Amino acid sequence: MARRISGRSHGDPRTADTRAKVRDDYRPSRDEILRYIAENPDRSGKREIAKAFALRGEDRIWLKDLLRDLQDEGLLTRERKRLARSGALPHVSVLDIFGRDSDGVLLAHPSEYSGTVSIRVSRGSSGPTPGIGDRVLAKTFPTDDPSGPAYTGRVMKIFERRSDALLGVFRVLKDGTFRIEPVERRQPELIVDKEFQNGARNGDLVEVEPARASRYGLPRAKVLNVLGSLTSEKAVSMIAIHAHDIPHIFPADVFAEAEAVKPATLAGREDWRDLPLITIDPADAKDHDDAVFATPDPDEKNSGGVLVTVAIADVAAYVRYGSALDREALKRGNSVYFPDRVVPMLPERISNDLCSLREGQDRPGLAVRMTFSADGRKLRHSFHRIMMKSAAKLAYTQAQAAIDGMPDDKTGPILATVLKPLWDAYAVLKRGRDGRQPLELDLPERKILLKEDGTVDRVVVPDRLDAHKLIEEFMIQANVAAAETLEAKKESLVYRIHDAPSLAKQESLREFLQTLGLSLARGAQMRPNQFNGILERVRGADNEALVNEVVLRSQSQAEYSPKNIGHFGLNLKRYAHFTSPIRRYADLIVHRGLIAALNLGPGGLTQQEAERLEEVSALISATERRAMAAERDTVDRLVAAYLAERIDERFDARISGVTKAGLFVQLPQFGADGFIPVSSLDGDYYIYDETARSLFGERTGKGYQLADRVEVRLIEVAPMAGAMRFEMLTDPKPLPGSKRSFHKAKGRARASQSRSGPRGRRR
Repeated sequence: MARRISGRSHGDPRTADTRAKVRDDYRPSRDEILRYIAENPDRSGKREIAKAFALRGEDRIWLKDLLRDLQDEGLLTRERKRLARSGALPHVSVLDIFGRDSDGVLLAHPSEYSGTVSIRVSRGSSGPTPGIGDRVLAKTFPTDDPSGPAYTGRVMKIFERRSDALLGVFRVLKDGTFRIEPVERRQPELIVDKEFQNGARNGDLVEVEPARASRYGLPRAKVLNVLGSLTSEKAVSMIAIHAHDIPHIFPADVFAEAEAVKPATLAGREDWRDLPLITIDPADAKDHDDAVFATPDPDEKNSGGVLVTVAIADVAAYVRYGSALDREALKRGNSVYFPDRVVPMLPERISNDLCSLREGQDRPGLAVRMTFSADGRKLRHSFHRIMMKSAAKLAYTQAQAAIDGMPDDKTGPILATVLKPLWDAYAVLKRGRDGRQPLELDLPERKILLKEDGTVDRVVVPDRLDAHKLIEEFMIQANVAAAETLEAKKESLVYRIHDAPSLAKQESLREFLQTLGLSLARGAQMRPNQFNGILERVRGADNEALVNEVVLRSQSQAEYSPKNIGHFGLNLKRYAHFTSPIRRYADLIVHRGLIAALNLGPGGLTQQEAERLEEVSALISATERRAMAAERDTVDRLVAAYLAERIDERFDARISGVTKAGLFVQLPQFGADGFIPVSSLDGDYYIYDETARSLFGERTGKGYQLADRVEVRLIEVAPMAGAMRFEMLTDPKPLPGSKRSFHKAKGRARASQSRSGPRGRRR
């Protein structure tokens, strides 16, 4: 008798005729498995695949082995607890609609995706109809049509269109009239009448508001803001804001709502104003959303244990679901930080005033009190809705100096009572962290310091102080406590998830490490301490930076999801963002969940909001990636503009990327990248070795590898593109690895070049 496939017919991987002929010992082919996963991305877990093909007993073991083989071959990747075709779009994606096909069907491409994939888009079962230029959230489905788009999409939500403000260069023509030269191709040229010049001068970068287009001639506009010259930092960050569609102008109803908010009162809150909570932040911080306090645990049964309190600004008291403030915060997703400005998630009335935990002022908070044993294990915790008053606002360097024996007028009086107990508590929590063994990458962060005119002064690498580590570990534990509480109460939440490296990335890393004489054990269940062991073996060695960089690139990207898979990098089973609701919408959702789950008063998570968490998670993950890209682009433009006057100068650099086309090099003192075309490398014919992350000479075997320190000369700069081209001055070096691996790399490269043509040149 034929075996039947359970589930709905549209998810069945076989036709009715096929099902009727299937024997009891039927096993699907590799192609059938791959096709099913592609067509059913929301039902592609191991159990769901087995159920779809009615596999039982030994057949399920066979399926498990086959799926592992398909992952090892790079045909499948694991996303949370589901499998997906390699290179496939996420099942829920943010799309930009850009046109129509010959049949009039809307076409879109992913807004945060590096490929050129197109999607045929249709409206959902309800809601407004999307149009060209809209940004939408959609469910995507792969197609089998080789001549058409690779995906179809069903719209779940249409996002608000971007602000009417445009960016352009103010030009004064020979006849004295004013024009706006667009900085993006899709923008038209605009005319500005003299009464709307607003002080702009020829060559200024300006923000303009287009007027209604007339029947004849070019459309008109009025200048809203003069952002500065094209070499000023303020203009550069504004280019990134517009290029990445980052909302930066608060609508009038949002401002009005923020101004109308009244300060929270003590009603319904615990009075913690006598507890000496303090804030420790960067010296230039404007908003303060977390405060800390610690003391030894007085319980004799917990000898050596500590009580740690983390208090967070109660943003949910002011920003209610569905309000104008809430809609705008969700659209922004997070604050964006540039070297000279912050594009906040919330208006300053909320972020810098009512919610900021200012020294000596009453502020509402959501606090967690945690008890740790002497070995750093969290024993219990409790959440409280409070009214607090910060006892001191300290900078990281200021707090650290006090602990190191150099207190000042502010830290001296609280050194024994507040600061030393905090550091003692951190020593306890550090034991727990060391036992947990999270991923420990040594990758310094750089900070751009600006002159008064907004141009680059210098780039520094701030010291990594114990004060930074203390706050970081306190926040991690508070985030864990939030996730644990919401899970225990069966309340919906948005997790912060970080998947383990895919098997394909693990294998690529393993091959690379073999070229250095290092090994990485195989296994489906990787742990951060396995990577830490590798990093420890190269500590202090010449290739330490190289290995840290490659291990980092092998990691998955953290994101938000209502479904938990844990956090690989932190080595935690459950994790959520709770500690920064002023600047991250994810944290605001968690606050609302805690308020609802623990009956802490108004402002809790609603059922309607809980039902949208998959959609919201996809959106805020995309806005986070958008912010990172905008911040990176701004730094690149700034540094390129700064170095534009230093053509032909020599610089120390480190190779930050290797491709067939050439080498990317980073200037450590500036943190910016440039490119060296392979055609400019002298003395040999250079071949790309993907495994070793290197270019090596066909004749000499010498070459350049990722993370090599080299000397380069600056040849060309395009400041507005943030692009720089360099010339290599350092001679190639002998590369590590056996002759066998050397010849294998040459063979792979030659096979590739026979298809794509030669690269490099011989001199």
